Amino acid sequence: MTKITTTPNLNWMPLLLPLLLAPLFGEWAWRDHSPLFFAENRESFLFADIVYIVLVRLMLLDVMLFLFSRSPHPIHATLIRIVGLYLEITVVTITYFALLFYLFDVFQLFHFNASIGAENLAAIHDHGFLTALYISTVIFTTLGSGDWVPQTLNAMLGVSVEAILGLVQSGVFMAIVIYAHQNKLTRMAQAERDHVS
Repeated sequence: MTKITTTPNLNWMPLLLPLLLAPLFGEWAWRDHSPLFFAENRESFLFADIVYIVLVRLMLLDVMLFLFSRSPHPIHATLIRIVGLYLEITVVTITYFALLFYLFDVFQLFHFNASIGAENLAAIHDHGFLTALYISTVIFTTLGSGDWVPQTLNAMLGVSVEAILGLVQSGVFMAIVIYAHQNKLTRMAQAERDHVS
């Protein structure tokens, strides 16, 4: 008796990742529509956004990586798909935190603790999103925030969470690549045993 296994088509799953940013755009509209309410509950919103990305990121994205690692494609195709998904997860996570820092005013969340000229400091203030993107990238890659010092408890929490997600993501990526390789070898050995018998 031959065992038939079906694997779901996962080609559409990477399209879901940018949807993780949707709550931030909703908050943006809420901030513009009700600025007083948003200002009064600013710290609660920021904390909820940090909890949201941790829960969704750990539950949904790591499950997606696991499912991709079990796909029936040849090992090189599976690894290419995992690397592509890993890069997309990295970009979405860095962008999420950059938008989060920008939404809650990166210059209120962080203090620039370096001595530079007045015109360079003005240029940094004129490019808030690029500054937030830089801070997010440096934190996610665990290089450290350097001269950007968090000013609130929730900013400190956000920095800690993003650094941990960056560190964990590297470990999860390596574990899943190893698992995909071992899973493929196991399937090949099983197919060879089935062929012999």
